[in-house]
Amino acid sequence: MTDWDSAYPAPAKINLFLHVVGRRPDGYHLLQTLFRLVDHGDTLRFAPRTDGRILRLRPLAGVPEERDLCLRAARLLQEASGCRYGVEIALEKRLPMGGGLGGGSSDAATVLLAMNRLWRLNWPRERLQALGLQLGADVPFFVFGRNAFAEGIGEALKPIDLPPVWYLVVEPAVAVPTAEIFAAPNLTRNTKAIKMADFSAGWGAGRGPLLFGQNDLEPVVCGRYPEVARALAWLRQHAEARMTGSGACVFAPFAAEQDARAVQSRMPEDMVGWIARGLDEHPLRALAD
Repeated sequence: MTDWDSAYPAPAKINLFLHVVGRRPDGYHLLQTLFRLVDHGDTLRFAPRTDGRILRLRPLAGVPEERDLCLRAARLLQEASGCRYGVEIALEKRLPMGGGLGGGSSDAATVLLAMNRLWRLNWPRERLQALGLQLGADVPFFVFGRNAFAEGIGEALKPIDLPPVWYLVVEPAVAVPTAEIFAAPNLTRNTKAIKMADFSAGWGAGRGPLLFGQNDLEPVVCGRYPEVARALAWLRQHAEARMTGSGACVFAPFAAEQDARAVQSRMPEDMVGWIARGLDEHPLRALAD
């Protein structure tokens, strides 16, 4: 998958737990989380330009050009590398905005990975990760391309092997602004920091689809967005469940696909949900070494 005619995937992530363990002097929150890639996401296609211009074929509704992460990623890489070529970007959007699935960050990472190869830059992964951090705290994870225990603001990554798990993800019909949730006065900001060994042995031994800890943002989101609280309450009637990221999406893990589909079949008609398999690594990980 290294040519201009290919479709390039931008997979979603879910946070198996998300702890807020402190705050930096600049206001950024210090986190500990476990990122997992899943096989559901957006798709991007690229067409070359020789005039140096970087364009989107179909603008994203409600997202002005200066905030479009695909355009920002391509322009940042172009400027940093001194590349004289341009690109046209087509995005097939499946992941909801404000859903806590990392959709925009994943799109940006796919742009960096794909253009690194298509523009023949051959930058190493670490250099792309550092560039991606300028776009958002989750972008380095998608460039890293492995399930990971993350610390700092999400950029300090340690790979972890996870067992095969299927996830039922429910999408409440609401977009949750991340900044609003992190600014909430009642957000827990002092969860005790943990070590990777505290949880990794359980997952590594394959003892089933465990959920460790909690999502510290979940009570704040549920208190402000009844749609999220309802989806989570329904899902918890059938399985252990949790919100991902800063919401709005919620998920439940299952050891077998048929178990996930059995619960999905009982979803209320006004709820939207889908099933995804946990990935071991990003489909485009080989594009940066």
